[in-house]
Amino acid sequence: MDFPVYTTSPSGNGTPVIAQPRTAALSGVEAEEDMPIFSIERVQLQFQISSLVTMAVSNNVLYLAVASGRILRIDLNNPQDIEDIELPKLKAPGTGNIRNIFLDSTGSHLLVTTTTAENFYLNLRTTRAKQLSRLKGNIITSVAWNPTEPSSSTKEILVGTADGKVIETYIEPSDEYFKREERFSKLVWRTPGGVPVDGLYVDLLPGKPDMRRLIAATGGRLWHWVSKIIRHAPGDYSPTFTKFFDDEDTAVYVEYAPSAQPLLSVSPESDSLTDERSFAFLNESGIYNGKLYTAPTTPDLGTIIFQDSKLYPKSNLPSSSAPISCITLTKYHTLILRDNQILAVNLLDNTIVFDERLPYSDKFLGLTSDIKNSTYWAYSSDSIYEVTVTDEDRDVWQIYLSHRRFDEAMRMAKTPRERDAVAIANGVFLLENESYLEAANVLGKSSKPFESVAIQLMEKKKSDALRRYLIVKLGGYKSSHMMQRTMLASWIVEVFMEKLNSLEDSLATRESERTTEPEGKGRSNGVNGESNGLFDKPKKKHATENGVSSDIKRIKDEFQEFVTRHKNDLDRKTTYEIISSHGRQEELLYYANSVNDYSFVLSYWVRLEKWNEALTVLRKQNEPEIYYKYSTVLLVNCPKETIDTWMRMPELQPRKLIPAILSYSLTVPFGDQNQAIRYLLYAINSLKSKDAAVHNTLISIYASDKSKDESALLGYLQFHDIERCYDTDFALRLCIKHRRVQSCIFIYSSMGLYEEAVDLALEHDNVELASVVADRPGDNASLRKKLWLRVAQKVINKEHGIKSAIEFLKRCELLKIEDLLPFFPDFVVIDDFKDEICAALEEYSRNIDQLRKEMDESAKTSETIRADINSLSTRFAIVEPGERCFICSFPLLSRQFYVFPCQHSFHGDCLINKVAEISNMRVGRKITQLQLEAQKNGDGISDELDALVAAECVLCGPHMINSVDEQFVDENDKELAAEWEL
Repeated sequence: MDFPVYTTSPSGNGTPVIAQPRTAALSGVEAEEDMPIFSIERVQLQFQISSLVTMAVSNNVLYLAVASGRILRIDLNNPQDIEDIELPKLKAPGTGNIRNIFLDSTGSHLLVTTTTAENFYLNLRTTRAKQLSRLKGNIITSVAWNPTEPSSSTKEILVGTADGKVIETYIEPSDEYFKREERFSKLVWRTPGGVPVDGLYVDLLPGKPDMRRLIAATGGRLWHWVSKIIRHAPGDYSPTFTKFFDDEDTAVYVEYAPSAQPLLSVSPESDSLTDERSFAFLNESGIYNGKLYTAPTTPDLGTIIFQDSKLYPKSNLPSSSAPISCITLTKYHTLILRDNQILAVNLLDNTIVFDERLPYSDKFLGLTSDIKNSTYWAYSSDSIYEVTVTDEDRDVWQIYLSHRRFDEAMRMAKTPRERDAVAIANGVFLLENESYLEAANVLGKSSKPFESVAIQLMEKKKSDALRRYLIVKLGGYKSSHMMQRTMLASWIVEVFMEKLNSLEDSLATRESERTTEPEGKGRSNGVNGESNGLFDKPKKKHATENGVSSDIKRIKDEFQEFVTRHKNDLDRKTTYEIISSHGRQEELLYYANSVNDYSFVLSYWVRLEKWNEALTVLRKQNEPEIYYKYSTVLLVNCPKETIDTWMRMPELQPRKLIPAILSYSLTVPFGDQNQAIRYLLYAINSLKSKDAAVHNTLISIYASDKSKDESALLGYLQFHDIERCYDTDFALRLCIKHRRVQSCIFIYSSMGLYEEAVDLALEHDNVELASVVADRPGDNASLRKKLWLRVAQKVINKEHGIKSAIEFLKRCELLKIEDLLPFFPDFVVIDDFKDEICAALEEYSRNIDQLRKEMDESAKTSETIRADINSLSTRFAIVEPGERCFICSFPLLSRQFYVFPCQHSFHGDCLINKVAEISNMRVGRKITQLQLEAQKNGDGISDELDALVAAECVLCGPHMINSVDEQFVDENDKELAAEWEL
């Protein structure tokens, strides 16, 4: 028989179906939303099917079983490949027909049972079915596949039979003809009364590799076990469920009247690990369903599951004479088959969401599902139908919401509108149940009108909830909503402050009550009226106070966290006003530090006169203007630490700190070290400041010092004598004002005002200093003598002994005895300085002799010069015939010429041109000018021109010496240059 190729379903699930599209166009959002959740579509096969008994689908592998003993296998991912498999021993008439097939979740293993109790095994990788001899004589009614999803073999599975047996077996395909497929087959449990096993399901329990959960449907009973299996080493093929049923305490069951076709169905696998699968058990009363919880992993699990499960009565279905023949579970619905009618009942609210009959006269045989890919199928004897599911969970959130299962509703809500509706309903519910904090968290993320929530929380005086609501609401605004964020943040600060004040007021009240309580109150429980310590009322108060203190700390921590996170949303001025209005100084400082408002923090500590704290804040920032602003108050009140802080900040401009330095200097007590001097010296020596204002300030402090010691000032002036950065006039005025004599004298000297310096020194009887100053103009003998004469006058008038005065004045070699005589008193006798007069006369005599000798030598030199001048008038030079000009090389006697004592001779015009060439521009222009005048007047060479030209020989004079670095050969004269090449 040929099976033509057919097309793939347009639904995209790889099913071989339909040649025609679905009913309505699916383009656009509205069309998608209006589509029903369930619809039935007939699979339009391109070949005929007759006598279809059953079908199974798993992992996109489809098996069709025909009563004649044929199995059609179709890979829905490649629907063009169809495999036709015949079962052995079913070819001959009367040998039985296929009763049912069972497919594992991977689509790899298929069990086939027949009406004659023959059983076969078919592996996905083969097209030959093997008979299962160990299971012969058992009509299989259900199979619990291994939950570890085997591939090459089934591993350990449980098989339920029509006579109430549960058999554990292990099937592994083999190519050997005589080798059995079953490695073992062991009876592990028998139902009470031998009723058929209508359903089996085994799964793992998380974290318990040795534990299994087993659910079995037997007649009207639904069993649940949680017990251990026997685990074997690899290669040990032995039963694992042999002791599973031994402990009767592990079995839990519920019982209903048995149905004509009792069934057990489990919902498809979910992609989410948190979603629990569901079960449904068909019985005479209806459909019993619930969640397959996975915890706790104890036998009590079955009790918990059955307690939470519920029965959907058959009476809730539309009336019909046809019984329920089959059920299968989707994720949220139960699909029910009655005759040619399919219904879908929501598992959450028991509403019927789908009810449709086949438009044909066909009768359904059963329902099946692909638990891997969540596809659902119905079939009749000659047709296959797909029950398509579209957006099954789109209304689930509303159902959860109606049951006030808000967490599930939020998880199932898909759109922002749906999530917002859930949040509003959840928040309102929490408010009604006075769970204000939880309500604030939920409503803060919803669109419920802000003012209604805020007013309600304020009316209830729930400040904590209001604060939480405002914080959550603030987090929901985008950064672009600056106004809303600022208003909310400011309100939150206000709420924080009110809460802190309220807590502190409460703490203060409790402390007041404790301190005013009578000493003996509450202490009569012991012997002789003494307290036994069990019901001591003050201890309770202490516990309450500790709780309030911890609340205060917690709120402060929350406030600090809020400020740190939302400081950019707060307006500084507004925030300062809010916190200040509540008198919260600690919070005020924390906010200011968070926004790096050092100016505010500094001003705060300065107002409180906490200088060390102010300096600590100052060291944390690098803005020079802050240093300048608070320089005066900090320096006056904490000088040393302030100077240390300034010296850590080299970016500061010392000039801008001068007002603070001067103000501080006025307050320094006598004898204390002036810290400003330390900073000024640091600025001058380390920062290399050349600013005159800085230097002048240092001089001013030195000069105005109350001590009479001026060594520091004098040392500074001497050190900066060469490079004076200070104003000397200003320094001199200060030194005169404060009577700094030595410094004044030094400044006078440095300015060249030696007379003033000497006079000032002599005025203060400091002859030694005056003599030092008098020696300073060493290159000006007249001034030096003048200064020493002033010193001499002072010394002579001061000294009582003429001898000692004379000895002192010998320090200047310029002073003579005659210079000093006018200063001596009239009553002085010559004997006191007779030796000095004699020595002076002898010195004069020696000088006169020397002058006479020099005059004689000068007279002789004059006579010699006069004789030389007379001899020049008779000097001559001999010019030989044929002698040539040293410039043009033509005969010298051809025209007017010059002859020099060195015997070089030149034509007059040649020499003039040569001198004009080698002389500077000024001389060259002068020569040209004299030549033009001579030509104009018709004269020869003028005396002035003659003096310029004949001053020196151009060949051996100074010009020739100066031209020693010039090239000997002109580069332009290539021929001559070539002659000189080596």
